[in-house]
Amino acid sequence: MNRAGARAAQQAPPVTIASDNEPDEAAVNVGAEDYTDDVSEEDEDEEDAEDLAEGEEGEGGANRVEPFDSSGLREIGNLASWTVSTAKPGCGVEALRDDSTTRFWQSDGPQPHLLNIHFIRMVSISHIRIYLDVVLDESYTPTRISFLAGTSPHDLIEFVQLALEHPKGWIDVGLAGVGGGPDGNTLRAHLVQLRIAENHQNGKDTHLRGLQIYAREDAAPPGPRSSEVARMPRPGTSAPGGMPAGADGPGGGGGGGGGGGRGEKVGGTGAGEDSSRGLMEPS
Repeated sequence: MNRAGARAAQQAPPVTIASDNEPDEAAVNVGAEDYTDDVSEEDEDEEDAEDLAEGEEGEGGANRVEPFDSSGLREIGNLASWTVSTAKPGCGVEALRDDSTTRFWQSDGPQPHLLNIHFIRMVSISHIRIYLDVVLDESYTPTRISFLAGTSPHDLIEFVQLALEHPKGWIDVGLAGVGGGPDGNTLRAHLVQLRIAENHQNGKDTHLRGLQIYAREDAAPPGPRSSEVARMPRPGTSAPGGMPAGADGPGGGGGGGGGGGRGEKVGGTGAGEDSSRGLMEPS
């Protein structure tokens, strides 16, 4: 090569050779945008799941799950006779009363679905709690529940109604102002009725995974005497208000044969002023 050719080679600009393995800049940008969108959607999904799991506060604050301190309290549900309006086989009162919330009462009939808790003696109730799980039960989850109390099915008075959205966990039923006890927040009754009128997504049948009733230790009645136990309804026999009693709900212990046990509806509308005073006044 002569000197002129060498000088021309040195002054020539470098040549960049494109490689098929190098990523296209536009493609890289598009891929980054897609990744960012995917991460954002995952974050939103996680937030929605957390909101669903925690629940949103409904009317009356009944949908907020708070820590529960049971010190000085006694669960008195074992002193009562429990009956339900209808139940699927194996999903009656026995399943509802189980300590595990993996079991539940499942109704098997038209709304409203009724649960009656009948005590032999007048009791002073300080706390009522229910366990619901919209994540597991979906359209079987109650969203409108009324609680009534009285001395019999014929003088029941509604003392609270819950409106729930995405309930999950133990939920306290408010007893503020019911009128009994020194604090005015104690419910005195022989009979407590739970009435489920609506379900999530307009579901027909319902699931209730737990219900606890507490009295203060100093006000909790002793266990029933042997003579009182003899008068308590046995499974498959008549219970107060014409509803059959039994571990698997009405219809003779679990509703063998057809589609589950069915019992009569229990309870009436509100009572007069005298009945209200008799329910709410302390003894």
